[in-house]
Amino acid sequence: MTDRKRHAPIARDTMAYVLAGGRGSRLMEMTDTRAKPAVYFGGKTRIIDFALSNALNSGIRRIGVATQYKAHSLIRHLQRGWNFLRPERNESFDVLPASQRVSEDQWYAGTADAVYQNADIIEDYAPKYMIILAGDHIYKMDYEIMLQNHVDSGADVTVGCLEVPRMEATGFGVMHVDETGLITDFIEKPKDPPPMPGRPDYALASMGIYVFETKFLMDQLRRDAADPNSSRDFGKDIIPHIVKHGRAQAHSFNRSCVRSAQETDAYWRDVGTVDAYWQANIDLTDVVPPLDIYDRDWPIWTYSEITPPAKFVHDDDGRRGMAISSLVSGDCIISGGALRRSLLFTGVRMHSYSQLNHAVVLPHTHIGRGARLSGVVVDRGVQIPDGLVIGEDPDLDAQRFRRTSNGICLVTQPMIDRLSYR
Repeated sequence: MTDRKRHAPIARDTMAYVLAGGRGSRLMEMTDTRAKPAVYFGGKTRIIDFALSNALNSGIRRIGVATQYKAHSLIRHLQRGWNFLRPERNESFDVLPASQRVSEDQWYAGTADAVYQNADIIEDYAPKYMIILAGDHIYKMDYEIMLQNHVDSGADVTVGCLEVPRMEATGFGVMHVDETGLITDFIEKPKDPPPMPGRPDYALASMGIYVFETKFLMDQLRRDAADPNSSRDFGKDIIPHIVKHGRAQAHSFNRSCVRSAQETDAYWRDVGTVDAYWQANIDLTDVVPPLDIYDRDWPIWTYSEITPPAKFVHDDDGRRGMAISSLVSGDCIISGGALRRSLLFTGVRMHSYSQLNHAVVLPHTHIGRGARLSGVVVDRGVQIPDGLVIGEDPDLDAQRFRRTSNGICLVTQPMIDRLSYR
């Protein structure tokens, strides 16, 4: 082996495999027409762009994305925004829909099966390592550091993990580790999560990120596929089996989290509920937000539409186009409206005397003349009628829209259409 090969980043010999088939039902109507990884985030990106950008920025040039639930908008986004990886440069980007490749009547039965059904494609590329990623979280992470940790530890699998308040860990795989980081127990979504040693109020939760040597992973997937009692899931089946019969290592997110000079804490969010989604977007309007999307050293890649600049018009009292502590994307026209602590995606139109306060407004929405919206998530393409008020009467909001326990209203076009019949 040459010195050049020996000192090459491990990422060059790695394939990133992104699991992007989940519905994300806790986002309610936002995932009626799109998978959770395809949901818009941060003004111009989609949720899946974070995992994909982490892989690209880490030096990984072979990427596969497994899709399943309502995948059209996700596949269209991937084709438009991620088609720059080139085979002639030993790069690849594969979109892998559930296509019944193993059996004519079997879609992806679980996260492990979503990899197993494409084993021949993976083995044809012959990567030495595989990193399995969830496509529905917001974070910045250098996977090369985790890959190096995996090689140095000699583990069969390395599991990315983070510390979370114990009772918030019920939706995660939770692990026990010894002083060396070796995982001694792994429990998927426990009702009463076990605490961390010495930190009784916290649990060590899996991020759904796994590193394997490819050959070992394929052996495990074939073993699991032959088990009639398996649910074909990494967290429920593959990882617990390795913990019991092999060597599983924990990798702390703090070790490989990417932070700019503006970011003080390790940032990771599951934006899987309307409240969490709204909050993570509104957080970006802070003077110093907890997530720095302006970090040019770790860009978030996406499909970028060719759009004209945002435009603000009118300067009369009560009819002044303005934005305060807000993010406004391209092709937005603020015509005599005002927004505060709000985030507008591409192509939003605000008409005169309208007001937005703590609003997340998805692309190509029209805000009617004199409308007032506060504490809302407005889905793509919604036509808000003139004078409509949302966020000031909780009881009325709950009758007309999807209102959360925290008072955030999700607004979709069918909800608006029903108003005209009353």
